[in-house]
Amino acid sequence: MSGHQRYGDIFSGHARKQKREVPRVVAERDLVAEDAATGFCGAVVGFDRSYDGEFVKLEDRNGRVRLFALREAAFLIDGQPVTLVKPTAAAPKQPTRSASGSTRVEGLKARVAKASRIWVEGVHDAALVERVWGHDLRVEGVVVEQLEGLDHLGAKLAEFQPGPTRRVGVLVDHLVTGSKESGLTQGLGAHVLVTGHPYIDVWQAVRPQAVGIPAWPDIPRGEDWKTGICQRLRWGTPQEGWRRVYNAVNSYRDLETPLIGAVERLIDFVTEQE
Repeated sequence: MSGHQRYGDIFSGHARKQKREVPRVVAERDLVAEDAATGFCGAVVGFDRSYDGEFVKLEDRNGRVRLFALREAAFLIDGQPVTLVKPTAAAPKQPTRSASGSTRVEGLKARVAKASRIWVEGVHDAALVERVWGHDLRVEGVVVEQLEGLDHLGAKLAEFQPGPTRRVGVLVDHLVTGSKESGLTQGLGAHVLVTGHPYIDVWQAVRPQAVGIPAWPDIPRGEDWKTGICQRLRWGTPQEGWRRVYNAVNSYRDLETPLIGAVERLIDFVTEQE
């Protein structure tokens, strides 16, 4: 056996003189520790920071709170020296659900859009669909387009020429029996699906509680609905009223059930495999 193996590293010094490894312990709330210098013993109740560094707050059983610097080997736990370290802030959890309630797809990359389309009547309808179902539509590769009014539906369908792989889903406001809207959406063929909600305007498909009102006011026939709503609710102009409505919608929970069901049926229809 060589001298090095027998006696160890002679240049490392005597074992009694070597620095002892002190365990590092995360100072979680309510952890009981003792300050080695003063003997003060208490539970961790918080932290503080000054120009002199980081400090931990210990509270003893009599309710007294004292500050102690977070220094190397400055504390005892069960009589053994330790170095207390401040907990690191946990990274915020990423949402696992989209605004529509579907499972969120992480790392989503842009994909080629499908030939099928969803058409909505106006810009507000498109904005609310994007607000709630935008993630789902990007996953499926479905584009939402504006009709600029239901009167253009026939001409637009003739130009688009729907087919088995070119389906069209149409979202319609105020789709009730006997209305003008219901008359314009009949007999459009097997590759076109029309769904809608009974509300005069898509604003009304937002739950009143979401925008902080008890109910949507009744507006007499012949009066511009958005203008009348804003006057009665003192929301200013329709543009200001729309900002209130749009900002109140964070998920499907802020929408009425008829609109949710109508959009979900359209997404299923245009993404269904023939």
